[in-house]
Amino acid sequence: MMMRHGLAAAGVLAAATVTLTSCAGGTDTTTASTTAAPTTTTSAAAATPAVSEDQAQSLCTDLEAQLSNWRVQGPTVGRGGLNILVQTWAARYGLNAAVIQNRGIVDTAATDACSDVRSQVVDILEIPDLASGLVGL
Repeated sequence: MMMRHGLAAAGVLAAATVTLTSCAGGTDTTTASTTAAPTTTTSAAAATPAVSEDQAQSLCTDLEAQLSNWRVQGPTVGRGGLNILVQTWAARYGLNAAVIQNRGIVDTAATDACSDVRSQVVDILEIPDLASGLVGL
């Protein structure tokens, strides 16, 4: 990632002023003052996008299609499959950042759109909720 020069140069700026003043006795006095410019911080706190009904339904369809595989594979392999499924689903809708910031949106979407499928996934994979089954996100 290329960093802009303006961002790289951002920081505290200081200005030094040196004033030479003569005194009556013929001695010079040097006064230095340093003034630091105030720093500003910008926060790029993007709002977490909501999952639409269509996106949630797509997640449900994908989860439901894997139920029988996960029953056969068992919870350990199934959890890996859940991670792949959620990453693929999130990428399809541009929700990767949202899922990384808040894995709970996957639970919310599945609970709202297909609580029965969500419950089956949680039972088969032996996890308390879908968010708990997501690792590395």
